[in-house]
Amino acid sequence: MSQTALELKNVCKLYGPHAARSLERYRATGRLGPGSSMGVWEVSLTIPRGKTSVLMGLSGSGKSTLLRLLNGLHQPTAGSIRVGGTELSTLKRQQLVRLRRKTFSGMVFQGFALLPHRTALGNVAFGLELQRVKKRERLARAHTALELVGLGGHEHRYPRDLSGGMQQRLGLARALTLEGDILLMDEPFSALDPITRRELQAELLRLQERVQKTIVLVTHDMEEALKLGDQIALLKEGRVQQVGTPEEIVSRPANAYVAAFVAGVDRAALLTASSIMAAPTLAEHPARQHPAHEHWVSPETSLADVLRITSQNTATLSVLSAEGQLLGTITPQNVLAALAANPPNTQLKRSL
Repeated sequence: MSQTALELKNVCKLYGPHAARSLERYRATGRLGPGSSMGVWEVSLTIPRGKTSVLMGLSGSGKSTLLRLLNGLHQPTAGSIRVGGTELSTLKRQQLVRLRRKTFSGMVFQGFALLPHRTALGNVAFGLELQRVKKRERLARAHTALELVGLGGHEHRYPRDLSGGMQQRLGLARALTLEGDILLMDEPFSALDPITRRELQAELLRLQERVQKTIVLVTHDMEEALKLGDQIALLKEGRVQQVGTPEEIVSRPANAYVAAFVAGVDRAALLTASSIMAAPTLAEHPARQHPAHEHWVSPETSLADVLRITSQNTATLSVLSAEGQLLGTITPQNVLAALAANPPNTQLKRSL
């Protein structure tokens, strides 16, 4: 099976009565036609299978538009979207419906989108009912999903009797009953209070470790993106500014806009030895084993732990692989440079 779940190439989405004509005009002149607006522009992105990819940006950046393009709810004005190797633009309506049912676990919204007249069990089983799954099987799968999200024992309660956090767990359980590999989440925790939000973020991490779905999550919260994402795509005005791991985004921002987003991030908690080390010189013999290095750390050691070690001993640290190979070195100067905040862009910060 391919390690790529979704692939976008040069995807554009324009809104308006003459979107295709506006696209050509924009390419030629840099201006949209009358009545047209930009959703996303020339987005190329690979979504890895079994990982959590975050679409991050301010309101109007195109992240929710992009999410709806992924499962065919919106059609691109130009470009290619492939789901598991299938080009969406080649599918007829019924083929697209079948692909969604087979490949996607549905979408989790910030507004919960629960049916008020159905119990928790009935809400979770609803998607399976639409797919005409037999009653015994759909109830069994719904029970399993409720247990998975910590709502066992609440099967017969109605949404009005549940807290906001429990309602969002219910929405997540409904998505988990479906067998598709891809789960789309549009700002799922933004309507929750901070404590409940952190609890559900931790719950999602726990669930993902168990179910290993391909999750595409939209958020405007950088802290949430860094906590949940294996990969982050940061958008501005419909364009991708940078794609990378949380460490890459924080330690090597592509431009001033990205740097402004990550300026307040606790770098000591996020960065690791591998992201701040310097490459070894030839004189340091990369093949050395552990005993030759009095002071060493693994690549996964947090910057906070590296800081603690270097504060007690000013010697250069070696970064060693599990096999004892020298991967790099860390000096106190490397640590200080890594801890230094990205220089703020005052004008950009005001816009954020």
